[in-house]
Amino acid sequence: MQALLALVRAEIKLHFSNRRAVLMSIVAPILIAAFFGSLFGSNSKMAGIAVGVVDLDHSPLSQRVVAALQAESALKTTVTDEADAVAQVRAGKLRAVAILPQGLGQQAAGAMFGGVPKPEIVLHYDPSQASALAVVRGLLAQTLMQEVSRTTFSADSPVLADLKQQVEKSQGLDAERRAELLRMFDSIGAVQKREATQPQGDASAPAAAGLSMPYTTREVEALQSSANAAPVAYNSYAHSFAGMGVQFILMSGVEMGMGLLLMRRLGLWKRLRAAPLSRAQLLGSRIAASALISLIVFAVIYVVAIAFFGVRVLGSPAGFALVLACFALLTASFGLLIAALGRTPEATRGLAILATLLMVMLGGAWVPAFIFPEWLQTVSLAVPTRWAVDALDAMTWRGQPFAEALLPSGVMLAFSAAFALIAIWRFRWEE
Repeated sequence: MQALLALVRAEIKLHFSNRRAVLMSIVAPILIAAFFGSLFGSNSKMAGIAVGVVDLDHSPLSQRVVAALQAESALKTTVTDEADAVAQVRAGKLRAVAILPQGLGQQAAGAMFGGVPKPEIVLHYDPSQASALAVVRGLLAQTLMQEVSRTTFSADSPVLADLKQQVEKSQGLDAERRAELLRMFDSIGAVQKREATQPQGDASAPAAAGLSMPYTTREVEALQSSANAAPVAYNSYAHSFAGMGVQFILMSGVEMGMGLLLMRRLGLWKRLRAAPLSRAQLLGSRIAASALISLIVFAVIYVVAIAFFGVRVLGSPAGFALVLACFALLTASFGLLIAALGRTPEATRGLAILATLLMVMLGGAWVPAFIFPEWLQTVSLAVPTRWAVDALDAMTWRGQPFAEALLPSGVMLAFSAAFALIAIWRFRWEE
């Protein structure tokens, strides 16, 4: 028993003697738990949702609706034309776009009482962000009901008088329903007269019988089409394979760094240094080999995704290949940086894994970046994995052209160069 206790005590002492590794084993779960808790906590809500609105009516009502949507804190509303708005939704720059039709101002008030056909508002939305669509749909309904009610029930509005005349002349209403609506109009008219002398009433709509939503909606997924083919339905596996591919390819970079540290510990690095090889050849071979391995593995991952999960490269194949190559190079330079900054494999592994997990979380590999708070979405642009995941989405299910791969690839190459320069500067060439 004493021998067993002595061995247990020795293992515990050895474990806690590596303070950096112990610290990382505590810090990592705390950071991850705090990250997901902040995203899905009871106090969390989506804010700054980028949406577009197209006003084809240009009536006083539609203009007030647009102004109200722009003033809504949960939305970041852009007023644009229909073609540009739909293109931005397909590119992932807008979550949804609402197209206010011609005749909205004329038809909405009558449609609320069922007297005229309801105008149709078309909602184009990003199929990967259904939660954002629900928020936009709710805010649009709230805004339109408020504005239509304000137009209809204000004391100086002639709308009710016109509607009353339409009900009186309507041949499609039965006598009982006509009588109910006329009584309601008379009651509202009496309230309007009182408000004219004491204008302190609430302009919101009354909850009267016979009222309904003054419009209908038609929701359209902003789908991409492959060449000479019909639109392809959104495939959630496309984002999943992008995110998990980025994570585990980045982990392979960590293993490359660990391999260099193990070579140093085992004396293999000293033997390589004794060979007639330059520093550029020694480190260049490691970077090239790691980048090629990462590229091959990533390619195999996508072959499986295409063959068995229906993932399609709807965008530029050349852009897709460029993004994969740039991320493979990023992975190799990241591994070299780990080897340059690390001292021992044990102490370095925990720190490297923590850095990898942070980059993966902030890059939107686990959950899409649009779920993040607005400030965190901005901060995550300083993380190379965010550019990699977004670029892979753009080249696969979003169906974007080659030009959309250039900026993310340039950012990843810039990070690769920075990692490589720091690694070469800090690399210990001698034992």
